[in-house]
Amino acid sequence: MTAHPYDHDPLAAWLRLTPARLDMGRAGARPLTKELLDFRMDHAEAVDAVYSEVRQETLDVAGLFTVETEAADKTEYLQYPAKGRLLNGEGQSLIRKTCVARPQVQIVVSDGLSAKAVDAQLPDVLPALRDSLAANGLTEGTAFFVKQGRVGVMDDIGRILAPEVLVLLIGERPGLAASSSLSAYMCYRPQPGRRDSDRNVISNIHRSGTPPVEAGAHIGSILRKMVNQQRSGVQLEL
Repeated sequence: MTAHPYDHDPLAAWLRLTPARLDMGRAGARPLTKELLDFRMDHAEAVDAVYSEVRQETLDVAGLFTVETEAADKTEYLQYPAKGRLLNGEGQSLIRKTCVARPQVQIVVSDGLSAKAVDAQLPDVLPALRDSLAANGLTEGTAFFVKQGRVGVMDDIGRILAPEVLVLLIGERPGLAASSSLSAYMCYRPQPGRRDSDRNVISNIHRSGTPPVEAGAHIGSILRKMVNQQRSGVQLEL
């Protein structure tokens, strides 16, 4: 867009409502040097979010042990998404040994496509979620962390633990506006064969999106509705 619009007021309003790149200006047919450098920096942060690892300190403070999926490394995780939907044999055994079976609420955390999202948002989201569970009269099972997980891993976990409801806090695919955004996927009685329409999600959990503390509180209220109505996804009355 031009650096000197005829009517700047509507443009100023748009800029207040979105982090999208508007009114960047140009030098001939090319972007301004500063804007190009900012673009490259944001792109680098997005790539770094995908390839980084969640800090062990984050998991220790949250009291989470770690299991892994069938994806052997990050490259395999990115090239073969199905492997991120299934736990490896060691992870399955550890879950059976460590976790409470058939919990009312099962909390799972995964790096997904942004480890930075877990480091940045989990310290606020998880305590707020646990407070919300208590306020809604819900009991929690044994929470844990899944390394290199996809959303569908919640169905594999449901097969093993048979929770009434499960919430997966997972790093979102980073963009140029936000590289540390978290999502919360929720499902009533997850199991293999569940479809996307069987799940509910709160996305864009970060400082400039849905505030982490607010998201944690809202997740608890949605889980309460799932338990009361015994359903989730498009059939859930919110």
